[in-house]
Amino acid sequence: MNPLLFNLNGWEIPIIVLVILILFGGKKIPEFMKGLGKGINSFKRGLNDIEEDIKTEPADKKTSTPSNP
Repeated sequence: MNPLLFNLNGWEIPIIVLVILILFGGKKIPEFMKGLGKGINSFKRGLNDIEEDIKTEPADKKTSTPSNP
């Protein structure tokens, strides 16, 4: 990760917020945040589904494998 992206001082954060407010306006920011929240929730849901598939897959293979006499 680039350390320059996260090396913000106290006054830089309010300036960035002010520029974002000027560019997008007060009405677009809640819509953007709502979309961002939905995207994050969808991503987390997808990760949880993959984790569940990985956890249940070995158990399914053991029970579905036919035994040879």
